[in-house]
Amino acid sequence: MQFNPRSSSPEFTPDSFSITRRHFVRTMGAAIAGTPFLGVDGLLAGQTGEAAKTAAPEPLVKQLYESMTPAQKSKVCFDWDHKDKNGLLRQHVRANWNITEPIVNSDFFTKDQQEKIEAIFFGHFDPSWHKKIRKQLMDDQGGYGKDQSIAIFGTPGTDQFQFVMTGRHTTVRSDGDSAEHLAFGGPIFYGHAADEFDESAGHPGNVFWEQAVKANHVYKILDGNQRKAALIPKAPPETKIQFKKSPDQITGLQISDMTKDQKQEMQSVLNLLIEPFRASDQKEVRKCIEAQGGLDKCRISFYQAGDIGNDGVWDNWRLEGPAFVWHYRGAPHVHVWVNISDDPHTQIIAT
Repeated sequence: MQFNPRSSSPEFTPDSFSITRRHFVRTMGAAIAGTPFLGVDGLLAGQTGEAAKTAAPEPLVKQLYESMTPAQKSKVCFDWDHKDKNGLLRQHVRANWNITEPIVNSDFFTKDQQEKIEAIFFGHFDPSWHKKIRKQLMDDQGGYGKDQSIAIFGTPGTDQFQFVMTGRHTTVRSDGDSAEHLAFGGPIFYGHAADEFDESAGHPGNVFWEQAVKANHVYKILDGNQRKAALIPKAPPETKIQFKKSPDQITGLQISDMTKDQKQEMQSVLNLLIEPFRASDQKEVRKCIEAQGGLDKCRISFYQAGDIGNDGVWDNWRLEGPAFVWHYRGAPHVHVWVNISDDPHTQIIAT
């Protein structure tokens, strides 16, 4: 596949679907039901398959870091508080970017290091989502590792480090809770352009569209006054995910004003939003929400502008609380920006 990540028109060639021996072994391993998890030691002993990728990323980050040469570290490793013109580099989040120049699947990294990085990356996600994440990467970047890069901040194995991996429609991070108060270690981003840059109504093939479908179900069961409060003409800029200075500045329908059944549906929305991520991150998100008063303290907004197909299925929407932002931009394709803390005064995001 010949792919320019800055272009909306990838070109497919017969080589697009060539399968390496390593990919074949991993794919077959993923199909074996009930395969026991072999852990980090099993992975580093040469085990393959999706089951081996459920290891916690943090121990692998330490081993990756220790395997690097000084020349490698000079390119992808930084002090904990390293800054560029936009602020703390480890807290940057963008829709399409490379945090460092070396590409993951390049000869900058050894094969063993590439294996570790792949395991770290997929360790951020629930195993049930690995296939969907691979599809997103194929559609958006030509496949895993083709346009992704990493950075390591601080010293892995200590109480102050962070691993960040970026690419088109991807910013994930893991830090062993080094970044205090922050879920996911800081702001993250995910997205997908399944077919074309300008997706059609219903977003066929988009792995994240089911999240919008679930949110729109909530809108459908609102009464007239609730819809009036929830529906807003135009969305804020998608990158504006900093916490508001006051809860009064948050727009939309207050979850506390919903009926019991509607609140249950909102809980289902939250469940679906965090479903792609590893269990420890899901738990941390819930902990942060509870620290700020639960979903009742959040509001949901749907935006009329950007309604693809004018079908009344709102492509753009936002769930927001005092220290919680989950901004879903579905037009022209899916971009999702996430910023969550247990403290609304935590504000170190850089976009």
